[in-house]
Amino acid sequence: MKTDTRREFLEAALALGAAGFFLAGCKTMETVSQVLPSEAQSLIKVGTAVAKTFEDFTPEQEYYIGRTIGATVLDKYPAYDEGPANAYLNLVGQTLAAASDRPDTFGGYRFQIQDSDEINAFAAPGGFIFVTKGLIRCCKDEDALAAVLAHEIGHVQAQHGLQAIKNSRVTDAITTIGIEGAKQFGSAELSSLTDIFSDSISDIANTMIVSGYSRTQEKEADLAAATLLKRVGYHPQGLINMLDRMEGLIKPDALDFAKTHPSPKDRIAALEPTLGAYTPYSLPKKRMMRFMNQIAWV
Repeated sequence: MKTDTRREFLEAALALGAAGFFLAGCKTMETVSQVLPSEAQSLIKVGTAVAKTFEDFTPEQEYYIGRTIGATVLDKYPAYDEGPANAYLNLVGQTLAAASDRPDTFGGYRFQIQDSDEINAFAAPGGFIFVTKGLIRCCKDEDALAAVLAHEIGHVQAQHGLQAIKNSRVTDAITTIGIEGAKQFGSAELSSLTDIFSDSISDIANTMIVSGYSRTQEKEADLAAATLLKRVGYHPQGLINMLDRMEGLIKPDALDFAKTHPSPKDRIAALEPTLGAYTPYSLPKKRMMRFMNQIAWV
């Protein structure tokens, strides 16, 4: 998403009240100029409530949060616009999502390949999942690719993204909205708040891209992935295989997967009590050919 388009979305979102996620629906395309002073009281109430807790987001609110964070992620890692490859990624991803503990999100799950050689993947709230070409190259077959997507779905179903938001400066932004709501909203104040909110969303994305989820959350997502792979019929050893291949490809000092995740070796060790030691597996020829023809070449 281009920077000017992203800002337009943020302005429209802010116009909806309480960082733009709490009065969504038919008013989504309203502009900042359409916010009326009479809405100030509702902004105060919502802003104050949300500043106290992030545990009661509705699916719709989570969707708009994820959509905004996704735009920020795509500013750093542009989309890979290869239709067949993305269609295949979504076929695998949607199959897994449908069998997950959280099969439905407000806007549905979205899977997108990113045009980057870095080894990384991101799961934004609401089901926005991004996988770099570099990470796809760590996958030798469809089951390994499914393991990557299942791991990210694990983050979504556990709402790890919202937990990251809880610790970010978005609290200050929403509190500020509540404070400013006591005044008459003007274009200058709303423009300032839009900037604050934009910076806060950038902080959230920075947590995902630079800091990463906690080791506990990563382990939780791995275990959820193992369960989901078995549930769908993929070989859970595909997760171990992908991590093993990644171990030989990541650079310890790189600003990608190595910085935002525990080491593949540690993750494999944490999975062994559940999956056992790695054992080679074979897949149906049709599944192997599907992977090779659709995505292995990215």
